[in-house]
Amino acid sequence: MTTFAPWLIFASTLIIFLLGAAHLVLTFRGQLLHPHDAELEAQMRVISPNLTRETTMWRAWIGFNASHSFGALLFSLIYGYFALTQAAFLIQSPFLLTVGLVLLLGYALLAKLYWFSVPLRGIVLATVFYVVALGMIWGS
Repeated sequence: MTTFAPWLIFASTLIIFLLGAAHLVLTFRGQLLHPHDAELEAQMRVISPNLTRETTMWRAWIGFNASHSFGALLFSLIYGYFALTQAAFLIQSPFLLTVGLVLLLGYALLAKLYWFSVPLRGIVLATVFYVVALGMIWGS
């Protein structure tokens, strides 16, 4: 039964990869991550956060969105690689398996509290795949 678990983990990482890649593209292309209010965007392009005057809220917004995408892609590439090529290592590492679960649960919580239904559904599905894989691994 545990031989199927790495494939479920890979499926989980594939979902997160697709969400992260789409988010990265949308960060730099198109208007979907721009505010509906053009005046708000104009203000974001000139106003700095209290933390520093070295950036604007708009540049920070773009940077945060891009780095968020990089995190999802990094998780997917590392865990997907392990699931496909180093499954025995991954399955025998409670630390890595737990870190992956905590990350997915964290993304799910953020999606529920702050995002919208598409990423929430994708992240929940990825988390379900991952949890089922953990059940196979830890239940055997």
